[in-house]
Amino acid sequence: MKNVALITGGASGIGFEFAKIAFKDGYDLALIDINGEGLELRKNELKDLGSGSVHCLAMNLADNDAAQQIFDWLKKEKLTVSILFNNAGFGNFGYFKETSWEKDEAMLKVHMLTTTHLTKLLLPDMLARKEGKILNNASVAAFVPGPLMSTYHASKAYLLSFTQSLANELKGTGLSATVLCPGMTRTGFAKANGNDDPNIKFNIATPETVALFAYEAMMRGKSVAVPGFFNKLSAFLPRLLSRNRVTKMVGNIQRKNHAKRTDGALEVK
Repeated sequence: MKNVALITGGASGIGFEFAKIAFKDGYDLALIDINGEGLELRKNELKDLGSGSVHCLAMNLADNDAAQQIFDWLKKEKLTVSILFNNAGFGNFGYFKETSWEKDEAMLKVHMLTTTHLTKLLLPDMLARKEGKILNNASVAAFVPGPLMSTYHASKAYLLSFTQSLANELKGTGLSATVLCPGMTRTGFAKANGNDDPNIKFNIATPETVALFAYEAMMRGKSVAVPGFFNKLSAFLPRLLSRNRVTKMVGNIQRKNHAKRTDGALEVK
């Protein structure tokens, strides 16, 4: 039985790039995404990259029982997960008083509850086999408070803290946990939040480079992976300045971005 890499949000962006790397590296794939058509397209693209199998499950990771559904599906398909890549996520850009609670709630479920529950469900089998890797996709936003994206920054801070704690617990077990904290990346994230023309444009990475960096860091068992000099600087900034000052700086940038929103709405449905 071949080892399986499970990737949430695997139909696009960093998730799909991670799928390509893992597939080339000999892993079978279990791709989860809300975009069923996108999954089928990606499955066809992957056929030319390796000889393994690609299993796809279209579902909404914000569903209350999403993690259990995935776990039951894996058992039904007889798939043994060696790498869990909790990649799925999205943002909600705007003043907290104006943004949609429904979107905030869904985001918090995807980033925190589904990620944590899925990890908890898969961890016992990994521990029994004494092998497995977990990679949670957070953000450089995890290191700083984020006015106008308050719930997004807070949820990513949770992923940072959770993964670092888990990594410490897993020492000596043969398993590892890594949290990826990328900065701005050329995916559909910014556009989906009405912010596809951000004020800061010099530090935008490609999904390919971020995914490769993440994969290599995960394979080395690194607990925190921050790609790029300026992202490392951003992560270190709260140690140099007060959190109040950093919050003010982020707020000033986000207010300028908010003033030139391109979607003509308070938030994207």
